Amino acid sequence: MNARQRGRWQLLLLLAGFLLPMLLATGMYRWQFWLPDSRTYHGQLLGTGQLRADLGVQASETRWQLLVTTPGACAEDCRQLVYLARQIHTGLGREAGRASHALAMGAGPAEGFEDYPQLRLLPLNLQRYRALAPSDGRPRLWIVDPHGNLVLRYDAGVRGQDVLRDLRHLLKLSNIG
Repeated sequence: MNARQRGRWQLLLLLAGFLLPMLLATGMYRWQFWLPDSRTYHGQLLGTGQLRADLGVQASETRWQLLVTTPGACAEDCRQLVYLARQIHTGLGREAGRASHALAMGAGPAEGFEDYPQLRLLPLNLQRYRALAPSDGRPRLWIVDPHGNLVLRYDAGVRGQDVLRDLRHLLKLSNIG
């Protein structure tokens, strides 16, 4: 084999070394094969580009937000989520300045939250909320990024340690907020 042929083979091997992994990754994504079954987050991942405004909550928050939503008045399970959001916010320690917690209610008075001085009370547009959230009427806890994107959703029975781990992981990976 002369030098010209050897150079062509080297070029083909070099191109194959770059193109084959990209083609394999594209095929894995498109046809959903060889995907890992495990995950590192505990809530329901919302990677569809939905915004806090799409949920029916208008807020101008520039930090990560633990948002509790309820379509009606804040009953006991809602109050537990608000308490959990406050505890998670406190549990962030030195990173607590990068996050906040809020409650968005569709109806009912916002009473009984005097012990939560940092809690922001927000109105909830029920039409928009019902179009995006599950229709069982139960309160939810959402993690919202500083741009207003909905990242993770949790049901009322979630463990606080799981949410705290998820939020710490997001804060570690994020350069915003």
